[in-house]
Amino acid sequence: MRQLIFTFFFLLAQSVAAQGTSIAVAANMKDAFNEIALAFKASGKSEVRVVYGSSGNFTAQIMNGAPFSLFIAADEHFPLELYKNGKTIDAGSIYAIGALALIAKTSTGIHLVDNKAEITQIISKANKVAIAKPELAPYGKAAVEYLKSEGLWDLAKEKLVYGDNIGIATTYVATGAADIGFTAQSLAMSPEVSKGTNYLLLSSKFYEPIKQRMVLIKGAPQEAVSLYQFMQGDQAKVILQKYGYTLP
Repeated sequence: MRQLIFTFFFLLAQSVAAQGTSIAVAANMKDAFNEIALAFKASGKSEVRVVYGSSGNFTAQIMNGAPFSLFIAADEHFPLELYKNGKTIDAGSIYAIGALALIAKTSTGIHLVDNKAEITQIISKANKVAIAKPELAPYGKAAVEYLKSEGLWDLAKEKLVYGDNIGIATTYVATGAADIGFTAQSLAMSPEVSKGTNYLLLSSKFYEPIKQRMVLIKGAPQEAVSLYQFMQGDQAKVILQKYGYTLP
């Protein structure tokens, strides 16, 4: 009986330890980071608890004491804001540069082509256009920049439906809740999304570069430090490129 109790608490302690290091990861990174996390674990490192969401929400949570050890963001602004407020070990590093895409559900018959007149017509006919909240999600901000740069903002603004993060905005299109939407190329390329949608990679000249930065939060344990270093290694870089990211 004593051995059974000991075994129970030993396993419980292992479970708590496995979940002890929490990582905040921007939603655009979900599919790519799932692979990176598996590769990290396969290298003999400890498993970490991963939470996906918007960079803006994570920043507010960390400012208010949320127990994240590593923040893998979708831009530079939010991590540097934490750094300026003394929440991080240092300014961190840029690990990837993202790309903005327009996405449509295949069953709607909408086929996206790289032509402004065609895109204008598609937006004009659309009932709803999905986008991530620009104040919280860098890819939402990039989408607004694209629409304004191309002179499409007035046409689209009344049709926009907002998701708290880019993953939610992408789901709106994948489920048919919106006709078209703006997403990260990495999500558009993911097997789950691409099987029912088609996407168009949008020219990066119409929005500010999406430089994705990561930062270690003060007091981060060794598991988080190891993952931070792993993110800059060859295995992670291959996975990032697979999902359409370019490297800094």
